[in-house]
Amino acid sequence: GAEDADIALRKCLAILPGEEKPVIIGPRYYCSTRAIVSTGSYGPKSSLFPSQSGVEGITGAQVADGIEECIKAVRKQIGAGADWIKIYADYKFRSRVADVSSDINRMNLPLFTKAELKAMIDCAHSLGVKVSAHAHTAEMIEKLLELGVDSIEHGAELFDEERGFSLIKKWAEVGKKTFWVPTLSVYYHMLKWSGSSRSREWERVQCSFRKVLEFRDTQAVEGKFDAVKISCGGDTGSFPHGENALEMILMRRLGARWQDVLAWVTLGGWECVRGMEWEGSKGDMKVVRAESKLEIDDGLNKAFKSTLERDVPFGAVRTGWAADLVGVEGRVNGEVEDFEAAVMSGVRFVMKGGTVYKRNGQEVL
Repeated sequence: GAEDADIALRKCLAILPGEEKPVIIGPRYYCSTRAIVSTGSYGPKSSLFPSQSGVEGITGAQVADGIEECIKAVRKQIGAGADWIKIYADYKFRSRVADVSSDINRMNLPLFTKAELKAMIDCAHSLGVKVSAHAHTAEMIEKLLELGVDSIEHGAELFDEERGFSLIKKWAEVGKKTFWVPTLSVYYHMLKWSGSSRSREWERVQCSFRKVLEFRDTQAVEGKFDAVKISCGGDTGSFPHGENALEMILMRRLGARWQDVLAWVTLGGWECVRGMEWEGSKGDMKVVRAESKLEIDDGLNKAFKSTLERDVPFGAVRTGWAADLVGVEGRVNGEVEDFEAAVMSGVRFVMKGGTVYKRNGQEVL
């Protein structure tokens, strides 16, 4: 997140009570504010004062150590208005040894103990807030699944030859509430920027993604429906705005069906980012109420504007849901190249919450 500025931006993007339009036109915004990290693990790191966190007092995340500090950080962020808690579960902690060892420098190491992670996840959940974790290693992914984290970002080492499908199978069976956001586009761009030094990470995440798809197909053939839940997200800030559809394109290139990709970026996106009030049996009833209280004659536009943003489900074309539509020129159901052309350069129509923002390829002011 962009520190606490995220919360102010969320307000500018939302349609406030009594208003017809937001201050700024843009997407719905779910804020995680500052990621939570442990001392010494994250940047920026000072060259002049190696033992200090940050540069001239500026840190890229919120530092917390020990169970009490971790709980305090979670409470502080939620009290400030965060929709999500973001934890760096593992990271390249020993980056300072890059001048003498490239292997150690690149190792993703745990930033918190299991007790610290549990404390943060349990605290956030007790306050109705979901938790996202940055994690790469199989060991950390397994630990997070056991702790009930809500989403795992990256996860390049989900599959390896030694473990085989065991962790993917465990995720499908045990981590039913946990989404995987593979952020393929980040690895893809890192390879472009850094060349062969980052090729192994790109290869690992491609392999893991393909193996998850393979496992899904095997389950379907056997009449089983347990699978790793996927959502489409790109780790905003790692690539230029305007290339947001790259994540979808890479998923298609790696073998995902176009129907699945569209589901992961729409309904799957909402199921991942939505608040905990939409989960479980109470959440199901909330959806039923949202669908039943709308009179057809009123139209989705009126219903959306008379209800605050978080009170309306989105991601599917259904009565009572936010009237969000994107119209593209091209064949999303064609070959990979057709899909790429349609989603990257074929967007002709955009409607959010019943308001049209793009028509015939032109912005509607």
